[in-house]
Amino acid sequence: MRMFLMHNDSEWDSMSEEYLYAMKEDLAEWLNTLYDLDITADTFMESLETGCALCRHAKNVNRAAHDFKTKYPDAALSLRIPSKDVVFQSRNVIPGSFLARDNVSNFIGWCRLELWIKDVLMFETNDLVERCNEKNFVLCLLEVARRGAKFGMLAPMLIQLEEEIEEEIRDQENLSEALGESQSPPSRTYSRKESIGEPDPELLVREILGHCSCPSQFPMTKVSEGKYKVGDSSALIFIRVLRTHVMVRVGGGWDTLEHYLDKHDPCRCAIRTTPLESSQVSEGVFGCLAVCVCVRV
Repeated sequence: MRMFLMHNDSEWDSMSEEYLYAMKEDLAEWLNTLYDLDITADTFMESLETGCALCRHAKNVNRAAHDFKTKYPDAALSLRIPSKDVVFQSRNVIPGSFLARDNVSNFIGWCRLELWIKDVLMFETNDLVERCNEKNFVLCLLEVARRGAKFGMLAPMLIQLEEEIEEEIRDQENLSEALGESQSPPSRTYSRKESIGEPDPELLVREILGHCSCPSQFPMTKVSEGKYKVGDSSALIFIRVLRTHVMVRVGGGWDTLEHYLDKHDPCRCAIRTTPLESSQVSEGVFGCLAVCVCVRV
């Protein structure tokens, strides 16, 4: 029987929130670049709680969408083009005030009615003003950034990585069709221009996998640059490095590799299982594995 290292709740919460911190870092850098702000991941919520920067960005998305429609009318037919202006107060807005709440509410209304962002990605006014639901606020802002990128606006690095992966998938599918179903295409390495001093993704992946000291480790095999086969199935995941975080593309969103493994590696899944008896531990492992087959953030 394997021995499991028990984590307390605070340690587990820390692991599960790391991916959220990574997204806040990325969005903060993106907004700073667009609007010459001084936001960090630690000040992310408080810096945006007046709603001024959000509504300002909404107006710029509207402008970019209008320009895109003018230049590419045919392509615009397949996109949701926002048009209704966002009214907001930009001066002397105190955090938590009626004006701040009204600004945030107007931004939310614009997201729902003009961009048709799904409810599962939306947030409420109190989620930002009272900072009680960071996750949905971050996911909503990422979705807004995705829509803006379609109109040619600067995108956060995570969105750029998504586009890179989607292009790689399209290239692979086109190559498969060209070669025919009977012949398996060779793996293609999509190389993004790396920054000087950027850490080696493969070394980071090995380091994270090395956190498990079990004799039989969860299998994770490199297929090509940034692409890995996980577990005993043929499922593939895409991995990218975002600053100091090793990120995994899952479903329509992202997760950190550590958090992803916590939910997929039977050994890591069982770290919160009390090792009473061998049969109970085994049941906990496979039970957890069964509900961790698909992840979407």
